[in-house]
Amino acid sequence: MIKYSVVIVDDHTLLSQAIAGMVNTFDKFKVLYTCKNGQELIDKFSSSPKNIPDVVLMDINMPIMNGIETTEWVTENYPITNIMALSVEDEDTTVLKMLKAGAIGYLLKDTEKSVLEHALIEVVENGFFHTKNVTNLLMQSISGNGKDTIVFKERELTFMKLACTELTYKEIADRMCLSPKTIDGYRDVLFTKLNVRNRVGLVMYAIKNKIYTL
Repeated sequence: MIKYSVVIVDDHTLLSQAIAGMVNTFDKFKVLYTCKNGQELIDKFSSSPKNIPDVVLMDINMPIMNGIETTEWVTENYPITNIMALSVEDEDTTVLKMLKAGAIGYLLKDTEKSVLEHALIEVVENGFFHTKNVTNLLMQSISGNGKDTIVFKERELTFMKLACTELTYKEIADRMCLSPKTIDGYRDVLFTKLNVRNRVGLVMYAIKNKIYTL
């Protein structure tokens, strides 16, 4: 079985090792390495392509370079890598800053093992994971509908609606009878149009503007 690679960024060594041990018990995942702060992660990324993981579990409060700054850098330079926050921070402003920086999921460190595994699967297969609380927070944070200034093509709307489901991008391509490369094009165009960084932002826009209803 092919396993997805995970990197853990946390300045608490014992906790980082414990999380790594837990993730290594998951059938679909393996830990590549751990880092103590964002700068250490950037150094790893820059030193070898082999150090680029599928998922980064990112703490927020760290010395030298914190999780928000690091998430912005990774999102800008390695958008293929999925970042999920794993933190003790539960303040709304912190959660929003992390998601706006590019994180596609947010979990607290007291999360159950089964929830963490499910979240990792959702991230690699569907492109995002968020709890009900995070969804509500994002909904409250979005203001304005933008309908008067943004015009969507019919295919873009179809893609956006399908992106709000649990379908993977490949499954969306099959459903729309298009190539994965074309679907990636729709995704990138919409990210630019809506000024969002990831699938979470796309879904929140679609729900807020009633393009997709729950």
